[in-house]
Amino acid sequence: MTLPTGTPLLEVLLSPEAEQDLLEIYTYTAANAGQEQADTILGKLEQGILSLESLPLRGNVPPELEIVGITRYREIHVHPWRIIYEALEAVVHIHWVFDSRRDVAGQLEQKMLRG
Repeated sequence: MTLPTGTPLLEVLLSPEAEQDLLEIYTYTAANAGQEQADTILGKLEQGILSLESLPLRGNVPPELEIVGITRYREIHVHPWRIIYEALEAVVHIHWVFDSRRDVAGQLEQKMLRG
């Protein structure tokens, strides 16, 4: 598939960690706000993720990573979540999805040390 301008869409791949993050967001929301709300939130997150097919460099480098010299990751925001990804040649790798209301720096550190 190509964009009207002829620019090819990039493939977007979810890491197992990102899939787990999305599942946890969905499960928590369904349990606390209902399945309809969980479906709505998951739909918004999926839209944000799929938007990276055509605009992979639109996000910024997460400040928590930039301050320690790690600049290969980017992020987009689907309030209140932050989607952390890496844009490579023809692929966008979604690494993690974080709730920005929590300690993002701590979450990033934990996940990067594990992976």
